[in-house]
Amino acid sequence: MTEARRAAFTRGVDAEAAAARLLESKGFAVLATRVRTPRGEIDLIARRDDLLVFVEVKARASLTAAAESILPRQRRRIGEAAEIFLARNPAYAGLDMRLDVVLVAPGRAPVHLPGAFEVG
Repeated sequence: MTEARRAAFTRGVDAEAAAARLLESKGFAVLATRVRTPRGEIDLIARRDDLLVFVEVKARASLTAAAESILPRQRRRIGEAAEIFLARNPAYAGLDMRLDVVLVAPGRAPVHLPGAFEVG
């Protein structure tokens, strides 16, 4: 792994940790991180009561750049990956579900966008 890729990987892991802390402060329990499926990776899966959330974490130089980096293909990818996760984990099937985004930028508090996008 090149030094640039290693640095990007570390930034991603740090951003996901910041997002997990934010969700935990809102009463969520983080169930899984970096869940790989044939359709892509889910950054975080968290639960609060009867709500299961699939979270895309976007880290960029600014919160605006992070928000602008959420592309339609990524929206489809996380939705498809969530469907695969649910098929593999039927115990969660009866829960309410939501697709969220957490934006992360240096020197700024992470921003949680509940229900940031719909699939379909």
